[in-house]
Amino acid sequence: MAEPRQRILPTVADTEALGRELAADLRAGDLVVLDGPLGAGKTALTRGIAAGLGVQGRVSSPTFIIARQHRAGQREDGPSVPLVHVDAYRLGGDLDELDALDLDTDLHQAVVVVEWGRGVVEHLAERHLRVLLSREPDSDVRTAIWEWVG
Repeated sequence: MAEPRQRILPTVADTEALGRELAADLRAGDLVVLDGPLGAGKTALTRGIAAGLGVQGRVSSPTFIIARQHRAGQREDGPSVPLVHVDAYRLGGDLDELDALDLDTDLHQAVVVVEWGRGVVEHLAERHLRVLLSREPDSDVRTAIWEWVG
């Protein structure tokens, strides 16, 4: 595995741009685990990943519905793949029943991005992309540290 990478993200647009870059390496069956405090940019990064994957539909936080499915669209750099965007915060650590959320997509045929997933979902895949986001107090400047684990 490669060493962790880090980037300073001065704006929300920079966070979304990083998501688009990360999407270039994502394929069906990949798991992305996002960690960081409220306001750190987890949903903004997911919007960028979605844009990079070419998925359809508006991407917003799935906090109240736990998981959102986005259908595959046109992708410039690879085969089309849907996105499943999960908020694990309210699940209390039990994502073993993710398929029970009545998603129309088999999780092995989608890229699955899980906010608040650290320590909860890593067992769902042999390897995963872990992204730690932080935000400077009273600022939009964020820092992302990411690496493939497993």
